[in-house]
Amino acid sequence: MRSTPIGARSDLATAAELREIAGRRVVWFRIAGGKHHGAIGSAGGATVERAVRLAGDLNVPLIGELDTSGAELREHVAALHAWGRLARELAGVSGRVPTLLAVTGACVSGPALALGLFDVVVMTPDAFAYVSGPDSVAGFTGIDVTREQLGGAQVHATQTGVASLVVADEAQAADALAWILGYLPDHHLADPPREASADAPDRRCDRAASAVPTRPAAAYDVRAVVEDVVDADSFAELRARYAPNLVTGLARIAGRPIGVVANQPLTRAGTIDIEASRKAARFVAWCDAFNLPIVTFVDTPGFEPGRDLEWRGMIRHGAELVHAYCAATVPRVGVVLRKAYGGAYIVMDSRGIGNDLCVAWPQAEIAVMGAAPAVRILFKEERPDAVSEYEARFLNPYVAAERGLVDAVIDPADTRRVLCDALDVLVTKRDIVVPRRHSNTPL
Repeated sequence: MRSTPIGARSDLATAAELREIAGRRVVWFRIAGGKHHGAIGSAGGATVERAVRLAGDLNVPLIGELDTSGAELREHVAALHAWGRLARELAGVSGRVPTLLAVTGACVSGPALALGLFDVVVMTPDAFAYVSGPDSVAGFTGIDVTREQLGGAQVHATQTGVASLVVADEAQAADALAWILGYLPDHHLADPPREASADAPDRRCDRAASAVPTRPAAAYDVRAVVEDVVDADSFAELRARYAPNLVTGLARIAGRPIGVVANQPLTRAGTIDIEASRKAARFVAWCDAFNLPIVTFVDTPGFEPGRDLEWRGMIRHGAELVHAYCAATVPRVGVVLRKAYGGAYIVMDSRGIGNDLCVAWPQAEIAVMGAAPAVRILFKEERPDAVSEYEARFLNPYVAAERGLVDAVIDPADTRRVLCDALDVLVTKRDIVVPRRHSNTPL
């Protein structure tokens, strides 16, 4: 691995250099160690600022390692502005070059907010991150909490979604970042790197076809479908334990990197809640920024109902997912596996919000709602005979196909071939977007 230092090492806690990782040139930085546990001061902050700016200037990915106690107290307010300038530089390269970070220890106070500015954050089990520490929490709320309970790696993997992956140690964190980098382009104007694949584009997906039960209420693991459709051993799930009712990850089809979004019937029946909406929205926007086609697998009975969800802003957060898909200009392909009901069906990249191709499996049910509740609303009573008739007439993908809302009803075993063919056609897709500063996303 070759490396070139970026300027002088400003202190023992910070370093930055140009490196080659897995044959790719990147800008690498590290904030850790030193007398004050990686505290960010003016000199160290300037070194990393320059590294981030250089990644943007050279159009190469930015990879960092972080273990910091926060702003350097001995520099007082100047240290606060040091990390503030670093945050400004990170925001400046966001969406222009991939930004990947490993957190291998502490990340506290203001600098912890920087984790939210990176595309991917990998944490080790002993890492922790929070804005206000246990002492502040106890003083303000009277509740005693450990740093692991407050902001440990498991908390960020399951509750906050900050951690894309949690791995065993620092070496595995470096390997994970290199692995993820392999799916991404150097910058937003480049295509992701395509690899040669020994997996035949027209391979039948019999495992995927048999994984989905015919009974609409039966649970199954949608990852079995995804893993059979994409290239063998190429699926890299991100944020697997955060909002597990929706799956996001990177994969390849015929060697071409793609982003995958899928409802997960194994958890909460595949309903969409606030966290699932936010998880998918950020992932879709990230794929769009770096030219990754998006393949969406749909099997959802709707948005999860609940007073608490509505009070916490289901409307606003659900709109984040709508906005992300509608704004995405990369190739977008949808596969309706089974249930596709109501507004949740629409926000999962339906034809109505602009996907490029929508196909459905024969057992798919595309409707406003399931047969039983629809009949109760229509007839104001229970009508078993009407339920059967409704299912036969309306709960099938052919009604949507007749209206042009589904392009084709396909044999499930042909899903991989159909997706490969579609992506081969859509690879030249270029949308002309009218220049403007930015849209007002429903963040």
